[in-house]
Amino acid sequence: MKRRVVVTGVGMLTPVGMDTETTWEGLINGKSGIGPLTFFEDKDFPTQIAGEIKGFEAAQYIELKEIKKMDRFIHLAIAASQMAMDDAGLKTTPENADRVGVMVGAGIGGLPAIERYYKAYLEKGYRKISPFMIPMLIINEASGQISIRFGAKGPNSAVVTACATGTHCIGDSFKMIQRGDADAMIAGGTESCICPIGMGGFCAMKALSTRNDEPQRASRPFDAQRDGFVMGEGAGVVILEELEFAQKRGARIYAEVIGYGLSGDAYHLTTPAPNGEGAARCLSMAVKDAGISPMDMGYINAHGTSTKYNDEYETMAVKTVFGDHAYKIPMSSTKSMTGHLLGAAGGVEAVITILAMERGVLPPTINLENPDPECDLDYIPNKARKAAVDVAMSNSFGFGGTNASLIFKKHRK
Repeated sequence: MKRRVVVTGVGMLTPVGMDTETTWEGLINGKSGIGPLTFFEDKDFPTQIAGEIKGFEAAQYIELKEIKKMDRFIHLAIAASQMAMDDAGLKTTPENADRVGVMVGAGIGGLPAIERYYKAYLEKGYRKISPFMIPMLIINEASGQISIRFGAKGPNSAVVTACATGTHCIGDSFKMIQRGDADAMIAGGTESCICPIGMGGFCAMKALSTRNDEPQRASRPFDAQRDGFVMGEGAGVVILEELEFAQKRGARIYAEVIGYGLSGDAYHLTTPAPNGEGAARCLSMAVKDAGISPMDMGYINAHGTSTKYNDEYETMAVKTVFGDHAYKIPMSSTKSMTGHLLGAAGGVEAVITILAMERGVLPPTINLENPDPECDLDYIPNKARKAAVDVAMSNSFGFGGTNASLIFKKHRK
């Protein structure tokens, strides 16, 4: 019999808010975290907007002497993990340390560090490269630093699957606990690469919105006037525990993880497979893994990037898997408010999905004013909605045709 896995703690920081509750309140009130770009200045860039976390101080979470050993994506990961661990009240002890693991990934990692030290090398030679540069930038150091901080000696890894990273990290951690490799996992995603090379690369692809005069209206998933996604930064982490392990210590339980799906498009470097065929296989796998009927689905937090093919093909995938019931499922893209957090998106959106189900409030898709005719589902336009939901799904799809879906169920004592 498969072991049951529950969520006992959540933590996130996004352009909408520097902690879980501030972000949540902002989302259900339709607040956008998008604004003019301030992290660097280059007026030649066609995009001058981003979802930046303003005022974040790493020193609130990390000892001063350790801060310089990490790039910002690790700072954010530690902050979200601390929030989640505090929320869960989970402590590692000599007795349980090797049963508590970490899997927190990023899609890109320490690009700002690479940029900074390459410039230093060009100007003054290799001796100006920090000895901490490599551990600053490699993605698994997020998990490494978290494990050191909390003494978690169990499975330690990091998934790197572009915008599906956070969802894969949580899903893989769910399976680790389910099969008995760990009793608890710190899992999620993080990202911070709003820097010239990071934004420049997406600008070169013509992937970003250029609605510079209206930053808060630029991210508009499923809307006919969308013109690309808005780049953001953040981190989202959940604490997963085996049900009995959590119950024995009297943990608060937010939800149960019941399904996980993943698939590959085998189609194109950046464009999703036509008609959402790969995404549909992923969603279908998650539904089968959860052992539910498609009719049971009560809410979907969409990948919803505010790009033509993603929005249309995700809509098609939902229709393929859920049939006529698709039109009855409330579905929203919180990227309309946070921007696209890349490797952090799945972690943050898992937290949002869990809170929406637990609190009975579904966040909206803001800026949905003129729906794309190809996007004809219920995207909870512009205003949050109260709803009792027992089963919810969070979707993430990434470059390279990598897809991931998680299904959560409301926990009842």
